[in-house]
Amino acid sequence: MGRRRLHNPLNLPQRVYAKHGAFYYHHPKGRWEHLGRDLEAVKRRAAEIANGLGAEYGTTSFYLDEFLTACRRRVTAADLAPRTLEDYTRDSEPLKAFFGAMYPIGVEPSHVAEYLDTNLELGRGVRANREKACLSSMFTWLIRTGQAGVKTNPCKGVKRNKETKRERYVEDEEMHATLEKAPAQVWAMAELVYRTLQRPEDIIGWTPRNLTERRDPSGRVVRIIRTRQGKTGAAVDIEITPEIDAVLTRLKAPVAKVDAEAPTPKVVTGLTIIHRRDGKPYSYDGLCAMLKRRQSAVRVRHTTEKGPLATMPSWGFYDMKGKGATDMWLSGVPLEQIQVLCGHDSVTTTERYV
Repeated sequence: MGRRRLHNPLNLPQRVYAKHGAFYYHHPKGRWEHLGRDLEAVKRRAAEIANGLGAEYGTTSFYLDEFLTACRRRVTAADLAPRTLEDYTRDSEPLKAFFGAMYPIGVEPSHVAEYLDTNLELGRGVRANREKACLSSMFTWLIRTGQAGVKTNPCKGVKRNKETKRERYVEDEEMHATLEKAPAQVWAMAELVYRTLQRPEDIIGWTPRNLTERRDPSGRVVRIIRTRQGKTGAAVDIEITPEIDAVLTRLKAPVAKVDAEAPTPKVVTGLTIIHRRDGKPYSYDGLCAMLKRRQSAVRVRHTTEKGPLATMPSWGFYDMKGKGATDMWLSGVPLEQIQVLCGHDSVTTTERYV
C-alpha cells in the first residue's frame, strides 16, 4: 500500500490505481491485477479482494507484510541494502507472533517494553533489540506514508535490553592451528575478514574491479580495495597493506582445471577474487562448511596428541571480524577508524564490539 493519495477525484479504493486507461489492484505481495475500465465494477472487485484478505487486514501483521513489500521496491531501486531486507524479513516473524493481531494504532510503548522483557527472560534479549529496530522502522514508514492512523512511533523512548561486550575472542593459537592447513580460499577469506573488518558476504563478491588506486591528501598514490557494504550501503576504501597484498597475491595464482577433452590442463581464472576450481564463486555456506571441517580436524589431532585445542570451541568468519577489530584497537588504531571499517552507526557500538 502506497502513500495516502492527496488527489483522488475518482474516490478510488486503497490499492487501486489508474494506469494505461484501465484500473489495477496492487496486491500486498506485489502482484498487479487488471480490474477493467468500469469504475463501479472496479470498486466492487476491490471490496471483494479486501474482504478476502481476511481477519489480518489492517493488523500489525498485515502492515509488516506491506512494509516488506515497500522494502523490496527500495532494494530494486538501490535505495536499501539487500541484507537489510533479509534482516527485516527474518525479524518480522517473531514480531507477528507477538504484535500480529493488534492494530498498529493500538500498539503502546508498554507493549514494546513487554516484548523486550519477555524475550530477555527467554534468553534472546539482544535478538529482541534487533526486532524492535525492525518494528520501529515499520512505524516510521507508516507515519511517512500516512497509513493505519498512526501519528507516533511507540518504539521511541523504550530502552532496549542491555548488550554486553562480545565474548568470543579467537586466540592466535586457535586461528593459526585451523588455518595453517586450510584450503587456500578458506585461509584467504579468514585473513581478509580479519584484516579488512568487512562482512564475509561482501568479501565473497569482490572482483578485480574492487582493486583500484587513489591519491591521499599528501599526494601519495595508494592501492585500495573499494567496497560497498551490503548491510549499510556505505562505500569504504581500504588501503592494501603488505599483509593484505600477500593474501591477494596468493589468490591471483591461476587454478588448474583438467579438461578431459584437452591434451594439457586448462587454466581457469575466476570472476571473483575468491572462487572455486571451476572459476565460479564460492557460496558462503560452502566456505563455512570447510572451515568447520578444519576445526574438527584440529580437535581430533589435539585429542590424539593430548594438545591444548582438543576442546576448542567453534568459531566462524564473523568471529575473525571481531578478533580483527579487537587486535586493531589493542595495537593503537583509533576507535573512530575501526568504526568506519566495521560500518557501525556509533563509536559506542564499536566499543562493545572490541
